[in-house]
Amino acid sequence: MSSLQRRYEILLPLRFNDGKPVPDDLIADTLLELEKRFHAISSETQVIHGLWEHEGHTYRDDLVRVFVDVAETKANRKFFLRFKKQLKARFQQLEIRMTTYLVEEI
Repeated sequence: MSSLQRRYEILLPLRFNDGKPVPDDLIADTLLELEKRFHAISSETQVIHGLWEHEGHTYRDDLVRVFVDVAETKANRKFFLRFKKQLKARFQQLEIRMTTYLVEEI
């Protein structure tokens, strides 16, 4: 028997847009917040390097990938839309990359 869920994948920055390092506690608190709400979370220890451009300025990012598999509900989607806004403020970012897609557990 398989089960369909929705995965929310977030790339959290390891540096603020000005290049200063993000305190480890900020990332740890974010992971704990998700774990408390959804009772499970996964993250990768490898650093993901990214480049992106905004208004003629190229930003270099070092990121950590976090993902959460949850029931596909309107309430969960609303949570993640709000959470993305909170993360942008918390990590002082112009943008936070968050994607979502269906996953099937077998």
